[in-house]
Amino acid sequence: MLRISDDQWERIRKHFPEESFPADRPGRKPIPARRVLEAVLWILNTGAQWHMLPQSYPNYKTVHRRFQQWCRDEVMRTALTDLANILREQDALDASECFIDATFASAKGGGDQVAPTKRGKGVKIMAIVDRHGLPLAVSTHAANHHEVTLVQLCFEFYMIEAKPQNLIGDKAYDSDPLDAELRKAGIEMIAPHKSNRVRARTQDGRRLRRYQRRWIVERFFAWMQWQRRLLVRWEYYSANFLGFVQLACIAILLKQF
Repeated sequence: MLRISDDQWERIRKHFPEESFPADRPGRKPIPARRVLEAVLWILNTGAQWHMLPQSYPNYKTVHRRFQQWCRDEVMRTALTDLANILREQDALDASECFIDATFASAKGGGDQVAPTKRGKGVKIMAIVDRHGLPLAVSTHAANHHEVTLVQLCFEFYMIEAKPQNLIGDKAYDSDPLDAELRKAGIEMIAPHKSNRVRARTQDGRRLRRYQRRWIVERFFAWMQWQRRLLVRWEYYSANFLGFVQLACIAILLKQF
């Protein structure tokens, strides 16, 4: 049975509201938010269907209902942002050099914001991580969008005030319009040139050496894929899948305390 330590729960409990019913209301009493969260973490970790939730946890219908409510209210996003800013104040986050990438998750059951690709129907999980591999932004999108077009959308989920000085990506992010757009925000995009590039090369070889550390973002996705619920998107609603992605990031940040 997965457990959240007392210290971890104290750090995030203010973001997970308790249900309150009138004292004279018949039926079961409200289930504590901590027990519901532990049940959702079990689903995230195992990738099992909701009805397979062990009897040691609350009823799966209650857990599913509360989880969907948290997703609608963006509870996980708020908790994730709070944790990221606490770590930044403790100098545990370093946004001077950040990495961006995306990974594909199939969506065999369909749903909203799902699109067909050569690999089948699916979604893209976009992430920006700091130089330690800790998440600064995560978002999900239909898989038929090119990653260059999703960078600005991913920044809408950026969790700390300080924008990265250097943002490092692979060849998919080699784009003069993207470079110009990010430069307006004080962000320098570093990406290897595509082999079919027509315009003059814009990358300084010395700055491009930072690309050698791109394994940091790939390691982050490896951490995420230990959570089996993220390998395949079974949720019909994109907000619910994003909630699982954000919850996986919460688990990563909680380990830094």
